[in-house]
Amino acid sequence: MCGIAGYYSPNGMVRHEDLELMTDKIAHRGPDSQGFFSDNVVGLGHRRLSIIDLSERANQPMVSSNERYVIIYNGEVYNFREIGARMKSKSQGNNTVQLKTSSDTEVLLEAFAEYGVDFVHHLNGMFAIAIYDKIAEELYLFRDRIGIKPIYYFWDGRTLVFGSELKAITCLEQIPLEINRSAITDFLHLGYIPTPQSIYKDIFKLNSGSYLKVNKNGIEINKYWNLRNKITGKMITEKEQAMVKLSDMLISSVQYQMKSDVPFGVFLSGGIDSSLITAQAVQLSSVKVNTFSIGFEENSHNESVYAKSIATHLGTDHHEFIVSYQDAMDLVDTMFNAYDEPFADSSAIPTMLVSKLAKNYVTVTLSGEGGDELFFGYGAYQWARRLNNPLVKLLRKPAQLIFEQMPNRYKRVAEMLNYSDVSRLRSHIFSQEQYFFSDLEINRIVQPEFLGQSMINETFFSDQILSHHDDTFKRELSVSERKLSAMEMQAIFDLQYYLQDDLLTKVDRASMQFSIETRVPYLDHRVVEFALNLSPNLKYHNGISKYILKEILYQYIPKKYFDRPKQGFAIPLLTWLKGGFKYLISDYLNENIVQKHNVVDYEVVKELISKFEGGTDYLYNRIWLLIVLHKWLESAPKRLKY
Repeated sequence: MCGIAGYYSPNGMVRHEDLELMTDKIAHRGPDSQGFFSDNVVGLGHRRLSIIDLSERANQPMVSSNERYVIIYNGEVYNFREIGARMKSKSQGNNTVQLKTSSDTEVLLEAFAEYGVDFVHHLNGMFAIAIYDKIAEELYLFRDRIGIKPIYYFWDGRTLVFGSELKAITCLEQIPLEINRSAITDFLHLGYIPTPQSIYKDIFKLNSGSYLKVNKNGIEINKYWNLRNKITGKMITEKEQAMVKLSDMLISSVQYQMKSDVPFGVFLSGGIDSSLITAQAVQLSSVKVNTFSIGFEENSHNESVYAKSIATHLGTDHHEFIVSYQDAMDLVDTMFNAYDEPFADSSAIPTMLVSKLAKNYVTVTLSGEGGDELFFGYGAYQWARRLNNPLVKLLRKPAQLIFEQMPNRYKRVAEMLNYSDVSRLRSHIFSQEQYFFSDLEINRIVQPEFLGQSMINETFFSDQILSHHDDTFKRELSVSERKLSAMEMQAIFDLQYYLQDDLLTKVDRASMQFSIETRVPYLDHRVVEFALNLSPNLKYHNGISKYILKEILYQYIPKKYFDRPKQGFAIPLLTWLKGGFKYLISDYLNENIVQKHNVVDYEVVKELISKFEGGTDYLYNRIWLLIVLHKWLESAPKRLKY
């Protein structure tokens, strides 16, 4: 696990001396060593967090045995030993590669030398990889299938600059910074800025399952793994068979991801996903497993008691931290700085706190991200099913008018029913489930010059080419003949956007801020591909969400431990915005600040605050979005152009 940064700059816009500044900005991602490589057009910089093969021989950048290729790499590839063994068995005579380290980095580099870009199909893991071909003068960037590890890049038609975080790019004064106006609309609607865009014009996120090639002819982006192509025409419907296969896959994934030359532990929230991962890790480990949880002083958000009881049942070495709003306040600035662009997931604060706690004991952790999206764990999927009902479609307008006259809980239902464009239904469901701004509200609050076209594509089986540069961005069409249910389509929306651009982004920045590597066993691509073809009836059965996961979990931990409503990993933001966090409203949503930036209409903001303070509590996340946006605008680089 590391931080990477670099450039392809044939015109000399970026030079070798810039690499140290770029990597210093992401030093928290890799405090153990740093290294650099440069030649005529390319520079590569690396900050290392040592996890596998702790020796200096495994430091990066690393040069291939044939001296043609150079690699820097962030992540872990769990099956590197099998890949190395396969290459060794294929090698003959003088072509035999003698590995000098026991690191996954060297295996990846030699695999690229052996297979070319197709090497990526052999990898099981999370990764952001940069490989430079010194002879062809071509630079390649690869991102893992699900988007667990990040790659940002600047491209102006000639120069490419990339890094693990935005700050590794924006720190260079020669990089022009202009606000990406269309990103404002998506942020207020979703709480994050979706791939491929960022808050900056000409700075992008490489999409999951993609690789980029840049040379003197320009850049080309190819999709090597696509959710759509993994959906088959035949569903897995038989429960017992599915349970055995899924359980075996999860055990294999957990076993892979426990591999480490440094201590490891598990983030245990007390919910279904993390409890199953913990139970399997305990079964597989030869030593006592460390577990970590966060609780809150407010009982309504405190799941730590459940996590502790499960840890006791499993016999883990458990550590917990009870968070006050003062603890959260102390981390607010750190959180905003970590994400580099507007990012509204307030659970980043407890994620940072649990990472900080874990760092005292371990360097690697396992986490339960992905379980909800793969097995229908969110309330949004119930809304997708309801809104797909023909009767609801017929009656939703009169029902909306009725619910608008009722208390707050029902006003939220009215807003869920109030969508104008069915082609935007999935993002609307997500947005309203999260208490964010609807499209209609955005059109009212955002100043006209900042109303941009959304980059969200909700037509899952469309042959539309989505290119943010040119037509070299290639997307393969799905060959599926199976009609997906409304719940499946909503979950796929989350897999494409929410998981990649919110949850995994949150975990990456929060954990790496404290030099912790967090691994996600549910997002082993084998598990993902299996879950995509699992019958929806095995995910949501007789009103029970995550049905098959729960059935597997109960083989390890009695059902009685989970007889409670789902809470989720969230801070008591509503309570805090009316208490200790209230200063954020007055500091960042006052008339001077809002009108200074003039991105949103102050009169609408004032009206929103008045309603919130008057008791319309469900508006709290809309208030939070506006705070996050204006705090970022206040702290943005001075050279930023609007």
